[in-house]
Amino acid sequence: MNFTDRLHEAGKALWHKSMVHPFIKELQSGELPIATFKFYLLQDRYYLREFSKLHKLIAAKTDNQEVKEFLLAGAQDLKDVEISVRGHFFEELNITASEIAETPVAPTAYNYVNHMHMTLNRSGVKPAVAALLPCYWLYQEIGEKMAEKGSPVSYYQEWIDTYDGEWYGANVAKMLHLTNSLAESATNEELEQMQTAFVRSSYYELQFWQMAYEKQDWK
Repeated sequence: MNFTDRLHEAGKALWHKSMVHPFIKELQSGELPIATFKFYLLQDRYYLREFSKLHKLIAAKTDNQEVKEFLLAGAQDLKDVEISVRGHFFEELNITASEIAETPVAPTAYNYVNHMHMTLNRSGVKPAVAALLPCYWLYQEIGEKMAEKGSPVSYYQEWIDTYDGEWYGANVAKMLHLTNSLAESATNEELEQMQTAFVRSSYYELQFWQMAYEKQDWK
């Protein structure tokens, strides 16, 4: 069993809840209100920018050339592809600069990002990489499952297509390989820290859907 198989099993219950969350189910059926999707995009904009920064921060703290190269390439991919796709959604949905400026970061988005920064600062590179993995891997599984039926709403279908493509699948495969490679040289303590980081990120992925669904604020 690969270490990532162990991680997948540890996060299984949380991932199932993500798969059947109302945000995901309604996105597929087309019933998800556009206003809810816009709120998700605004929060995801903050998250993806921090996620890209974390790739660079982790890369700066490792001497492992394979890890460094993958993370730096991943940061560039996020900028070139995923963040640009989100930018396209912003244009299509008329999300303005003022709307971006006036929308505060929601608690869950804030906490998820802080969890990953804290993992890097307190536990180091290996657990930090494990903390990144659910964002890659869970989205692929959701995208593949949703692609079987698709969505009648063009915006939602485009979102699904992002995570069901060959480019995205190749990046997930690289991330899985990298995580397993790091686990091979990890101590038992580091393996536990990696699993804890992975499960906590899986929890925040689930909460991210709920955050968007209820348009979470600080009140």
